[in-house]
Amino acid sequence: MRMTLRVILFVLWGTLTLSGPAGANEPIKIDPTSPPNVPPPLTRTMPANVVVSLETTEEKGTLADGVEYTFWTFGGSVPGPFIRIRVGDQVTLHLKNSEKSFLPHSIDLHAVNGPGGGAEATQVAPGETKTFRWKALNPGLYVYHCATPHIPTHVANGMYGLILVEPEGGLPKVDQEFYLLQSEFYTTGAFGEKGLQAFDLRNAREENPHYVVFNGRVGALSGERALKAKVGETVRLFIGNGGPNLTSAFHVIGEIFDRVYPEGAVGSPPQTNIQSTLIPPGGSAIVEFRVDVPGRYLLVDHAIFRAIDKGAVGVLEVSGPEVPEIFRPGK
Repeated sequence: MRMTLRVILFVLWGTLTLSGPAGANEPIKIDPTSPPNVPPPLTRTMPANVVVSLETTEEKGTLADGVEYTFWTFGGSVPGPFIRIRVGDQVTLHLKNSEKSFLPHSIDLHAVNGPGGGAEATQVAPGETKTFRWKALNPGLYVYHCATPHIPTHVANGMYGLILVEPEGGLPKVDQEFYLLQSEFYTTGAFGEKGLQAFDLRNAREENPHYVVFNGRVGALSGERALKAKVGETVRLFIGNGGPNLTSAFHVIGEIFDRVYPEGAVGSPPQTNIQSTLIPPGGSAIVEFRVDVPGRYLLVDHAIFRAIDKGAVGVLEVSGPEVPEIFRPGK
C-alpha cells in the first residue's frame, strides 16, 4: 500500500517571536511521518495555531503476503499519520476526500471537545473538503477514526490513527519513539488465503476476525520493517487500538514496562513495572522501557492465538554488546 502521507502540519505563530531568518509570522512546517515513525518532540513552549490537512482514500494494499485488501485510509496508510500537537493549541483541520473515493468519509478525533469530535463538521463527499477549528484542552494520546455511517464498517476497513496532545513541558526525553496501532480485519477468505479479499460484515458483527495485526498488515513490524534500538536506550511506544471490536493485551516478550501511561493519560503519574497492559477499542497507551540486553524481542497481543495464528506480532531488534550479568544463555 502506498505509504506516502498527505498530511501537512503548519504551526503559525501569532504574536510569538521566532529565532532565525524565517521571521515572526512565517509558518513552520512539521514534516509528516509514516507509521511506525513518530514526529519529533515539540520544542516550542507556548500554544500555537496549528493547521492539519488530511486526505481520505480508498485503495488496494497488502494485508499479508499474497493477500490484498481494499483499505479505506487517512493519508494512504493504515494506520493514518501520527499527529503531534501541544495542549492549548488552536487547531484548524482540513479533511479532503479523494475524488477517486466512492464513499463519503469524516473524522472523529477523541482529543476534541465538541460535537462528534469533529465528525458532524467533516462529513465530506468524494472530491470535496470540509474544515473545522478546535482547541486542544486535554493532554494525552488519543485515537481518531472515521465516523460516517455505517461507522463500524469504515473503522473496520482501516480508518484510524493517533493524535498526541503533549502536556506543558512535553514528555520526558527518551532515545527512541515508535507508533503502533492494533486492529482487526474481517475477510471472506480464511487467514492467508491468497488474492483480493473482501470485507465480511457477518464476521465483523460476530467479532470473529481472520486477522489481528499491528500497523495494517501481517509482518508490518518484522524483517526489514522491524523496530530497532541499541542496548541501554530507552524506548517509548505510542500504542493505539483501532478495534473495531477486540481489546488488546499488549506485551513485549522479554521486557518489563518501566512506565505505563494507561489510556494514554499523560496528565497522571505512570504505573511502573508492568508486564502487560490492556488497551480497549478506541483507546491507547504509552509504554516506556530500557533495553538492557541485545536480541530479538516480540511485540504481541497476549491473547496469544492472535499473535501466533492471526498476525498480532512485531519485532524489536536490539543491537549492542552482551550483558552477561543480566542475561546469559546456558551452553
